[in-house]
Amino acid sequence: MPAEDAQIPLLSPMSRDLRSPSPPPSTDASDVKAFEATSVVDVPSSVSSAEPAATAIPSPSYMVALLAVCASISGFMFGYDTGYISAALVQVKDDLSHRYLTNGDKEFITSATSLGALLGAVLGGMSANAIGRRGVLLVSNVIFVVGTIIQLAAKTVWTMIAGRFVMGWGVGCASLIAPLMISELAPAKYRGRLIVVNGIMITGGQLVAYFINWGLESVKHGWRVSVGLCMVPAVTQFVLFWFLPDTPRFYVMNHNLDKAKQVMRKIYKNPTEAFVEAQVNEMVASNSKVPGDNPWQQAWNSVRIVHTNPANFRALILACGLQGIQQFTGFNSLMYFSTTIFEALGFDNPTATSIIIAATNFVFTIVAMCIIDIVGRRRILLWALPIMMAAMIVSAIAYHYIGISFHDDAVDIAAGNIHGWGIVIIMMMVMFAGSYAIGIGTSAWTGVELFSDVNVRSVGGMYATCTNWAGSLVIASTFLTMLVNITPTGTYALFAALCAVSFLFIFFLYPETAGLELEETSSLLQDGFGVKKARQLRKQRRRQRQNTHDNA
Repeated sequence: MPAEDAQIPLLSPMSRDLRSPSPPPSTDASDVKAFEATSVVDVPSSVSSAEPAATAIPSPSYMVALLAVCASISGFMFGYDTGYISAALVQVKDDLSHRYLTNGDKEFITSATSLGALLGAVLGGMSANAIGRRGVLLVSNVIFVVGTIIQLAAKTVWTMIAGRFVMGWGVGCASLIAPLMISELAPAKYRGRLIVVNGIMITGGQLVAYFINWGLESVKHGWRVSVGLCMVPAVTQFVLFWFLPDTPRFYVMNHNLDKAKQVMRKIYKNPTEAFVEAQVNEMVASNSKVPGDNPWQQAWNSVRIVHTNPANFRALILACGLQGIQQFTGFNSLMYFSTTIFEALGFDNPTATSIIIAATNFVFTIVAMCIIDIVGRRRILLWALPIMMAAMIVSAIAYHYIGISFHDDAVDIAAGNIHGWGIVIIMMMVMFAGSYAIGIGTSAWTGVELFSDVNVRSVGGMYATCTNWAGSLVIASTFLTMLVNITPTGTYALFAALCAVSFLFIFFLYPETAGLELEETSSLLQDGFGVKKARQLRKQRRRQRQNTHDNA
């Protein structure tokens, strides 16, 4: 074995190397400082890369898929909200405040959910360790329904904005917890694909919303029907999770090992007791006690630890960077305003045209689910981002030759060949949406797996999700203004430049985590960003699995 490979110990599924018991909780500054210095997970060295696991890992049961799908209903809610508002901005006509919506109205209505979601993500992140991942989802369902009811009753623009803001709180909580919950449940072999299930539900929700809006286009107040249907997934998820458990890692964090073992027996097919014990012990070993007299003090100390522990801070940079890339490369400008854009370009049925973009996003998200754990997150991103950049550059050129200029409440078109260039723009948007869906659209939600300790993972996820919604807020509240002030050509050229910067970020900083156990991924960032270390660790993991297979 090469010396460089031998230097990186692997976590074995059967490892029983445990840390010393954690000291009693404390809020002393010295205790917090001591924890900050030691909270990186020490990877047990008792199993070398050539040593086979003592027992074959059992296959996951239907319960893993059930929990993943139920958690991903949050993604459907998120996607449906994004999809219905795109068409509603056009279909609402003078139904609110007895006047047609201005560009400012559209930006306020759209961005209100993003602002609420930004605050909701903070609420979800700070309470996930106190009331559980499942508890946060149940609360988010109630908030989502309340926001929907306010929108249904809205008679003015500002009431609509208020309803969207309240709904945003629920969306923000749920968008944080769903990928976190899936990452904590899923075996390493399937983790990427199961997290992509959440992405499929997001894109599926968008597509369903577009089809519903298309069907209701000629129905008076049809947009209110599409708003009311938001309650269906929220109520469904609430009922399902009322009867389902939380994640084993949450139970371990709260010292309920019996419940953790009970859930482990459900999420694997016929696991041996030795396997269950070893898995729970491994979670215990990676679960350092955060100082604090109660869950809320511990949550605040977790915030400090994320910033002061070097490995966790690197994970924070990567997780937030991925979410920033997802937003600032411009995709949500399509989701929020595609109907408005296609109407401005003169398409007879802009809602139906927008379905093409949503369908592309949905189909390529399914493709991502099939290949993400085989090809790897990093490699896919390095292929997808240049394609996204090229699509934005061609779109900028097309808008230039159309000669389109946006004003506060009107659109001027100078060129006569708008139809031909309009087709080019649709083709580029399809290419952009497909590349986005297969790449950053799904991979951004895997960043939470890089945090070294289960106690800080929810806080790290909170920061990442807040970055996502902050970016969404910026795009939603400025996109139409950018079209007016720097022209569509300048806007899409800016998005192309941000795609280029994003490529450099992934190339130099983002390590490949496909195929690694959740506890292994956290070891990558101890001494740097771990791009090279990840390659070595994945080679060793493949070698170990091959040895296990040969000795079976």
